[in-house]
Amino acid sequence: MSMPAISTRSGRRLYLHNPSPSQILIDDIAHGLAHQCRFNGQTNQFYSVAQHSVIVASILPPELKLAGLLHDAAEAYLGDIVQPLKELLPDFEAIESRFASVIGERFNVDLNHNVEIKRADLIALATERRDLMPMEIVEWESLAGIDPLRRSINPLSPEKAKAEFINCYLNLTLKKENKRSAKLNKSLFGSFLPRKLISL
Repeated sequence: MSMPAISTRSGRRLYLHNPSPSQILIDDIAHGLAHQCRFNGQTNQFYSVAQHSVIVASILPPELKLAGLLHDAAEAYLGDIVQPLKELLPDFEAIESRFASVIGERFNVDLNHNVEIKRADLIALATERRDLMPMEIVEWESLAGIDPLRRSINPLSPEKAKAEFINCYLNLTLKKENKRSAKLNKSLFGSFLPRKLISL
């Protein structure tokens, strides 16, 4: 019996029970999330998980932005399943957690539960409900005490949402890499440099 697997746009193949970090590509994630509509498509306009992820990242402090951007990255491979349905699928949570762990390993970021990221996710959710689901009349318990963003959401096409996601990822990882290089250079060459230069 063959193991259940999924194929990606880049031609990679990931096994649901044993995904490999080497098969994870940021372009596959961006493409998958950009073509998935939040809320099972029950919005007044197409609005992607990729755009949602960028908004979540924008709310967070610098050290959490990358984790915020990738907090829903597993959905690029498993789909954006609405929470009420997830609760009826006990095996799904374990599979989703496994993918999140592998994605975190691939990009060297902690995707475990974080209170700040969860709150940013809820702020984005409150904003999405206001701007994209204006006909909703039932109160959502999860949003009690959560205020939406002041700015309104302007839904992007899949192509633009993917580009925004990729740009956000590159900006965050380049900054991180530059800081790492600066620290390395300082530790390697600091003893040979004048103090004024070291403090710059």
